[in-house]
Amino acid sequence: MKSEVKDVLQSNILPFWLNKMVDYEHGGFYGQMTGEGVLNTTANKGGILNARILWSFSAAYRVLGNPEYLKAATRAKDYILTYFIDREFGGTYWELDYLGNPVDTKKQFYAIGFMIYGLSEYARATQNVAGMEAQSKEALDYAIQLFECIEEHSFDAVNNGYIEAQTRDWKEIADMRLSELDANYPKSQNTHLHIIESYTNLYRIWKDIRLEKALRNLITIFTDKILNPQTYHLDLFFGMDWTRGAGHLESYGHDIECSWLMHEAALILDDKRVLAFVEPIVRKVAQASEKGLNEDGSMTHETNLDTGYVDANRHWWVQAENVVGWVNIFQYFHEESALNKAIRGWQYIKDHLIDYTLGEWYWSCDAEGNINRKDDHAGFWKCPYHNSRMCIEILERL
Repeated sequence: MKSEVKDVLQSNILPFWLNKMVDYEHGGFYGQMTGEGVLNTTANKGGILNARILWSFSAAYRVLGNPEYLKAATRAKDYILTYFIDREFGGTYWELDYLGNPVDTKKQFYAIGFMIYGLSEYARATQNVAGMEAQSKEALDYAIQLFECIEEHSFDAVNNGYIEAQTRDWKEIADMRLSELDANYPKSQNTHLHIIESYTNLYRIWKDIRLEKALRNLITIFTDKILNPQTYHLDLFFGMDWTRGAGHLESYGHDIECSWLMHEAALILDDKRVLAFVEPIVRKVAQASEKGLNEDGSMTHETNLDTGYVDANRHWWVQAENVVGWVNIFQYFHEESALNKAIRGWQYIKDHLIDYTLGEWYWSCDAEGNINRKDDHAGFWKCPYHNSRMCIEILERL
């Protein structure tokens, strides 16, 4: 399994971005390739895509040491610091045009979290590399600035938790949604999931007491607010007072992803009491996600329990998180059945989702195995992150 994921990372995922998506004319990386494989050189450039590219190549360089990966990571870092940072109000823009001009200046804290994730990983990957001291420190300094930005503007000191979005100058915003697929609520599990992810990574290289306090609090938010105490699935959307909104939804990919990211946060804190509290919950959340497992090893996307609608499509990111989550259960709790689930999930990916011709992975397949070519092959949300991270996690864990 390690051999296979290493090969896919080095010969399929990362070469696609190196060879097909680098924008040599305007800097950074192109913003879109359609599901049919058509490159759109004038597509807008999203903050999520660029932050995830930064994380992916930084982590790949840290683990594999390929100087091409460091060059790509530095390219992504430089583009972000040049174009996405809001010099006037702080934070980062949501979206730029292909020339680097801001076209959506809202402050979406999900995106700012990913900027922390990418910048902290770059700092981590380069902190001991000769000649990279200044660049490593620069990345860490910006990651810390963005952490302080989230704590100042997103944290809800009255009800606890983090709000979704504000205007460019940190005022209230009517539409707080991440995308058209999301419900318009001030708090979500998704944003909290990726803030805890980014804070965990930042804590690896910056042992600040404020960050430690925030990380401990985020674990409590998941266990006390976001996890449904009856089912151990994640509830998805919330009001300011944590009243559940948008109906009764179950997102199995987020469940299994949460199980290992919450565990990772507790492990990084290195507190035996926190681990003793969290680890039984980690196992229950993973077990809850099994509701989405299919006989072919894949994982269903989500279910609306109010309407009975099941989105049975096998999204690329859900399958990647499915593998990592079960590897985590195997690694720490020694459940051989969990490793079997991970291996079967990986087999599904090899059989159905990897594009062996163009490179990268397809967005999704339906339950019958038909490839989705309507959604992007690369784009605002289709990034080298879930799949490259799956590969890197397996290389480091097993």
